[in-house]
Amino acid sequence: MADARISRKVLLTLVLTLAGGPVALADVIDGDWCLEGRHFSIKGPAIVTPEGATTNGDYTRHSFSYVVPAPAPQAGSTIFMRLVNETTLQLKPGADSAVAVQIWRRCDVTS
Repeated sequence: MADARISRKVLLTLVLTLAGGPVALADVIDGDWCLEGRHFSIKGPAIVTPEGATTNGDYTRHSFSYVVPAPAPQAGSTIFMRLVNETTLQLKPGADSAVAVQIWRRCDVTS
């Protein structure tokens, strides 16, 4: 009896997938992020910064940090990011606790 229930669940999942059911976005920090006309892009350890510079940082599936390259205004400071959910990212410029966290959103979210 349990095998029949499992088979029905597998079949239902397959049918919904083939019928164009909802597809979840990947739960990774990689992608394009936007805030008030600014943009950056992460792909693995590589980032194209809001200023357009390409550099590498410390990458995990749900977080990223990098040292801002010259000649950007914040050159030498570290930017810390944490994925909140599939469409939201918290960005903290520097380690100073007085600096406000910025909330960035995926640029290409469609519904």
